[in-house]
Amino acid sequence: MNLFADIRALVIDALGALQAEGTLPAGLDFANVSVEPPRDAAHGDMATNAAMVLAKPAGMPPRAIAEALAAKLMADPRVAGADVAGPGFLNMALAPAVWHGILRSALIGGRAFGSSDLGAGQKVNVEFVSANPTGPMHVGHVRGAVVGDALANLLAFAGWDVTREYYINDGGAQVDVLARSAFERYRQAHGLDPEIREGLYPGEYLVPVGEALKDAFGASLLDQPEEAWLAKVREFATDRMMQMIRDDLAALGVRMDVYSSEKALYGTGQIEAAIDTLRGMGLIYEGTLEPPKGQLPEDWEPRVQTLFRSTAHGDDVDRPVQKSDGSWTYFAPDIAYHYNKVKRGFDQLIDIFGADHGGYVKRMKAAVSALSNGRVPLDIKLIQLVKLWKNGEPFKMSKRAGTFVTLRDVVEMAGADVTRFIMLTRKNDVALDFDFDKVLEQSKDNPVFYVQYANARVNSILRKAREAGLEVDDAVLAGVDLAGLNHPAEIAMARKIAEWPRLVEIAARTNEPHRVAFYLYELASEFHGLWNRGNDEASLRFLQDDPATSQAKIALARATGVVICAGLGILGVTPVEEMR
Repeated sequence: MNLFADIRALVIDALGALQAEGTLPAGLDFANVSVEPPRDAAHGDMATNAAMVLAKPAGMPPRAIAEALAAKLMADPRVAGADVAGPGFLNMALAPAVWHGILRSALIGGRAFGSSDLGAGQKVNVEFVSANPTGPMHVGHVRGAVVGDALANLLAFAGWDVTREYYINDGGAQVDVLARSAFERYRQAHGLDPEIREGLYPGEYLVPVGEALKDAFGASLLDQPEEAWLAKVREFATDRMMQMIRDDLAALGVRMDVYSSEKALYGTGQIEAAIDTLRGMGLIYEGTLEPPKGQLPEDWEPRVQTLFRSTAHGDDVDRPVQKSDGSWTYFAPDIAYHYNKVKRGFDQLIDIFGADHGGYVKRMKAAVSALSNGRVPLDIKLIQLVKLWKNGEPFKMSKRAGTFVTLRDVVEMAGADVTRFIMLTRKNDVALDFDFDKVLEQSKDNPVFYVQYANARVNSILRKAREAGLEVDDAVLAGVDLAGLNHPAEIAMARKIAEWPRLVEIAARTNEPHRVAFYLYELASEFHGLWNRGNDEASLRFLQDDPATSQAKIALARATGVVICAGLGILGVTPVEEMR
């Protein structure tokens, strides 16, 4: 139940009635008519811009439209007041029964309350993490993993058919470096001194891989030249690294539906097919790029390359797909991979990239636009850096990884639930500070604690009510008389609950799961405020002497808990029932 959508439908019906009676001219477009919370809650429960957007096409003063609309709306029992403000904004106050109906909807719907069919079953592919299979995932991957997984949860909750996908970058030179690094650990497993020369991966995480290579191949690779063992060790080490990555993701509560391999694109004709498709559109040509702006690199020279005319689809410059020596650029397999996704029938593509991939945004959007004939939108979310702090100082690198703090380090120190929630307390394109001391403290300044504490308080109310012999199952609470919930603080709580379905749709439309975390903090703050007021005003306490009054107030608390649990479910965080 999206109350804002319901009231907007009421406004549209009233405008239609004004047209039917001749007060408004026919043929008006109502598409831009909105119903939203007023900027100042003192002005009412909802506000509409109808008069403002219709004044010019209707040839009427906005206040005249607003006054006529207000009279129509007042005929509906849901509307307790309709006041014209300023040049023609219309503020509405809703009857208490409307808010009581929201609580019943939450109790009946349970954790499905707020879900919708907005996505209409459209197929969306969310590609995220996609770390090189050369070592354990670091803290930067944590944020991308959480954002991608929470976004997938959000879109599924809002009615999309979601596929989570990981693109394994196993086709480049980095996997050869991995193989050589693992081979040195294989030599170490045989009692030889490893030569971890510059350019190899020094982390101790490869020691078990070397041991496993020894178990699999014995000493048979020791005296062989590199060309004899490189492919075998590369495949073996890549598989081991991907298992480590899968385990890391599982520790964070992330699962993938599909793992796609870059290596599988080579030698199968997929890259050639994608480029040929673009060539058939007249978008591939031989040319020389303009020199880069600013100081030229010493090795830069003008040379003929095979270029994709990406400027025809919104890019700033055309992009090379094949070098003058005939080898593919890094961009070419990425084009083929996205073409593969388009051919799989997805209606929408979403990529979660690190901030260092900002230069890829326009070229990838251009490629998908061309290959799908503009049918499939591609949204790319860039994930900014995470800065780790402990004891007031930057947190140092992991010895096991050699050069960085791993995902496992973070999860083991803070826990998966805390990690996930905190990673969503900033928008993806804003840098995030992760302070191990602050994220574990029990205070209002720690958003995950504050939200979980609200849910624990709800469960405490339910436990005490049951101990007192009250029936507080959701079905029972949904049927009690809620007319006694009329205090402004209680109505404000119900009003905040009513925002949840609208918030879900906004967050899903914009692909912004952090909005859910923000909302949950606001909801928890509203609930804690109501709880604390009960310390001074006995009539606001959730447990009263009269059973019927208690059940009504408990219904409000339980509806709050329903929404908190639904929101935490989207974030991938387990609700806490009792704080210890």
